[in-house]
Amino acid sequence: MNLADIRGEAVEHVLTYTGGTTRRVYVTQIETPYPHGKLIVSRTDTQGIITQCNPPFIEMSGYSEVELIGQPHCILRHPDMPAAAFRDLWETVQAGRQWHGYVKNLRKDGGHYWVYATVVPNIRDGRIVGFTSVRREASTEKIAAAEAQYREMCRP
Repeated sequence: MNLADIRGEAVEHVLTYTGGTTRRVYVTQIETPYPHGKLIVSRTDTQGIITQCNPPFIEMSGYSEVELIGQPHCILRHPDMPAAAFRDLWETVQAGRQWHGYVKNLRKDGGHYWVYATVVPNIRDGRIVGFTSVRREASTEKIAAAEAQYREMCRP
């Protein structure tokens, strides 16, 4: 994330991912409304590296397709999202099951957008070869409930 891409006043955060890697991000309070009636779709390999994404995904992320393909999906991880939510997601899909949940995604410009996500494992010849994520518009009420739950989960 480049400070030159940030719109508005931002707060710096350092995110630590599974495996100990870190990433510096800049976060604003600017929310981008979800594009009504559209689905955001992406595919990753088994390690979470983006292999495909549709135009609404590109538009909402603020990144270009070239910037997204080959990057870990966690490029969109917002610091308000508890690590436990992503642990649950990974444990569920790696076990071959669908995962559903509300996710606050970080945009390239430091803003955010909320989605209701469904992640499914792509299974070929009995083994998982990747994952597909389909995101839909989340209701205001569900977002408020998720925000409260995630704040509670992130308390020290």
